[in-house]
Amino acid sequence: MHTHGSLASDAVGRAARPQVLTTPFLGEGYSAVVTSSNPTLYRLLSLDSQLTPCRRQELLSQLELCLFSCQGFFLTQEKERKKKMKLGKVEFCHFLQLIALFLCFSGMSQAELSRSRSKPYFQSGRSRTKRSWVWNQFFVLEEYMGSDPLYVGKLHSDVDKGDGSIKYILSGEGASSIFIIDENTGDIHATKRLDREEQAYYTLRAQALDRLTNKPVEPESEFVIKIQDINDNEPKFLDGPYTAGVPEMSPVGTSVVQVTATDADDPTYGNSARVVYSILQGQPYFSVEPKTGVIKTALPNMDREAKDQYLLVIQAKDMVGQNGGLSGTTSVTVTLTDVNDNPPRFPRRSYQYNVPESLPVASVVARIKAADADIGANAEMEYKIVDGDGLGIFKISVDKETQEGIITIQKELDFEAKTSYTLRIEAANKDADPRFLSLGPFSDTTTVKIIVEDVDEPPVFSSPLYPMEVSEATQVGNIIGTVAAHDPDSSNSPVRYSIDRNTDLERYFNIDANSGVITTAKSLDRETNAIHNITVLAMESQNPSQVGRGYVAITILDINDNAPEFAMDYETTVCENAQPGQVIQKISAVDKDEPSNGHQFYFSLTTDATNNHNFSLKDNKDNTASILTRRNGFRRQEQSVYYLPIFIVDSGSPSLSSTNTLTIRVCDCDADGVAQTCNAEAYVLPAGLSTGALIAILACVLTLLVLILLIVTMRRRKKEPLIFDEERDIRENIVRYDDEGGGEEDTEAFDMAALRNLNVIRDTKTRRDVTPEIQFLSRPAFKSIPDNVIFREFIWERLKEADVDPGAPPYDSLQTYAFEGNGSVAESLSSLDSISSNSDQNYDYLSDWGPRFKRLADMYGTGQESLYS
Repeated sequence: MHTHGSLASDAVGRAARPQVLTTPFLGEGYSAVVTSSNPTLYRLLSLDSQLTPCRRQELLSQLELCLFSCQGFFLTQEKERKKKMKLGKVEFCHFLQLIALFLCFSGMSQAELSRSRSKPYFQSGRSRTKRSWVWNQFFVLEEYMGSDPLYVGKLHSDVDKGDGSIKYILSGEGASSIFIIDENTGDIHATKRLDREEQAYYTLRAQALDRLTNKPVEPESEFVIKIQDINDNEPKFLDGPYTAGVPEMSPVGTSVVQVTATDADDPTYGNSARVVYSILQGQPYFSVEPKTGVIKTALPNMDREAKDQYLLVIQAKDMVGQNGGLSGTTSVTVTLTDVNDNPPRFPRRSYQYNVPESLPVASVVARIKAADADIGANAEMEYKIVDGDGLGIFKISVDKETQEGIITIQKELDFEAKTSYTLRIEAANKDADPRFLSLGPFSDTTTVKIIVEDVDEPPVFSSPLYPMEVSEATQVGNIIGTVAAHDPDSSNSPVRYSIDRNTDLERYFNIDANSGVITTAKSLDRETNAIHNITVLAMESQNPSQVGRGYVAITILDINDNAPEFAMDYETTVCENAQPGQVIQKISAVDKDEPSNGHQFYFSLTTDATNNHNFSLKDNKDNTASILTRRNGFRRQEQSVYYLPIFIVDSGSPSLSSTNTLTIRVCDCDADGVAQTCNAEAYVLPAGLSTGALIAILACVLTLLVLILLIVTMRRRKKEPLIFDEERDIRENIVRYDDEGGGEEDTEAFDMAALRNLNVIRDTKTRRDVTPEIQFLSRPAFKSIPDNVIFREFIWERLKEADVDPGAPPYDSLQTYAFEGNGSVAESLSSLDSISSNSDQNYDYLSDWGPRFKRLADMYGTGQESLYS
């Protein structure tokens, strides 16, 4: 079975005529091609004479299609090849046809080779060799717009005698939907418009069947229908629009960016996909390579500061840019990037600034900036002071954000010393480009004049800190030291001094307002506060708002005014089985004083305890002492606690001493000397009680508890007192009154003048942090002054406490105190001032107050006997 292209001749089975120039191998209409001047074609005639008529028709169809496929390419190159080869019209035509025949003949040879390797095909009754397709392709032009189906080609079998016994069927891609076949004639038509860009070829299978038996008369053959391209797609820039950058001042021909257009047409056929680039907008600044699409600079010295952005329109046209070709465009935005081609320049040759002399150190005096048309790193500046009389007074730095030069003060200004300064400042680019140094120096200078203005300054102390020393034994009113301040202005106003009471809340010190002499106002105690840091204020007499501050550090020197005492509360035990001379405790002492040579303590027993037979003391000469036993045989049931008075003396001048009592308990110890129990009551119950006796005792106790609970319940119901009658009931009672009083207008309760007038003479008070000595059965003698002085003292102390209280509200508030005064009949019920190791007060009267005060009488009464002897 044979296939014939749409351009193939209908002559089938025509006899070969090798003696005629018009050969059936080429078919009719090609006689002009085969001439006597073409010996190569004559050699093909021998092959033609050996072919069967059907095979000859196959080669003819293939040759015609091959010539048609190559025709477009050869014709487009005709002019150039004519110029290069200098051939005549006839010779050039012969040359082109020779090339086409050579290519096609090469393809036919390959086809014949493949046919010789094919397997034989057998049919019933006879056998024959399978014949392969010599030319198995059809070509169909895309985008056919006609109303009738497009003729593609024809299928024909050698078995078909034209009597209608053979029918042709078609299968594969697009069969019946796109391609149809006339089952009688084998003609193939395309029923739909074809687009090569959607599908370039279709693979189909054809077969000839016996119409009666519906059996194949030849094997199924496969062929391809290729869609022949036409120029129906314009070039497209798939990556557009483009943005690119190129440094300013670039030389001509500097590459900027490459644009690429894609054409969907067949690049192997004709010039439909051959694209040429051109520039429509952007000249004369830029150009584009026609073949590669590379955009380059076309003008030198393009300045970013003049114009920094260009919009280019690039066109891509197929058909090698010839008329009738399709085109597409894209935009390219080219930005000129900055280079350092502009030096810095100050807009003014001189600047002047006025600053007050009171401006603090590190303050900003002025900001100056040199203009630079460049941007980014190319505009970064460096400033420095190159000359002037203020090199040590001022410095200049650069602001990284604004590139300004910041002039700041390094030392304090003084109008009286110097009234103006002149600086010469240079600005230079941080990184200069060597390519543009020929344009001039990349630096500039300017002059800055700074005028110092006079201001009214506060007084200045002669020293920033005044260290002073004073003994804690100094008398009130003694001079500690002197401070001095002066007005630095030309007016030299007199200065008055005062102490900032926020730094001296207890008012320990005073200062003379005119001379600055500091004196003591109260007794000092180094152990309470060793160093006083006070602030002295100096203000101008003519302008009190101008206040200077000086600082005074007063160190309190120590004197020996504190007696030594035990370093801790010792819990000393002695075992019942202790041996004589055994150390049971090692003691040490502390002293609040701090002598320059260190502490040295001496330990001994008091005179009364020296001759006791139980314990002795050994001074270790290293500020410690050891307590030793003098005998053995300590028994808890005889005496469970011993009190040992120890006398401690320090090495001060004069020396101070104290007596401290060491409590020693007798304990039952194990074999290692570890105390097990020190409870003397453990021996009270007789040993040998049986379990039954203990249970009986417990039962009795429980019975008594139940009876007591019943009695208490009954008494409560009758509202009768349980133990005491109403006359002896001395429990505390709380009485509530809802009377709020008459406010400020109620002046009958007390004299309001005492709260309104504070300008009274205040007597020197005793220290509140030292417990006064208690004089038994004596009343303090009051001075012959109004009673309201006591309340003024009380309110004054509470006012100072409220001033320094961090938790107090930051506004005026009313605070009330339940203070009855020192002359109250009830006196103070507090026991805080009654505890004293050296108190001589007699508390024997507590034993007469009844059993409820028996515990206090036992603790504070003098009837207890010495237990250490």
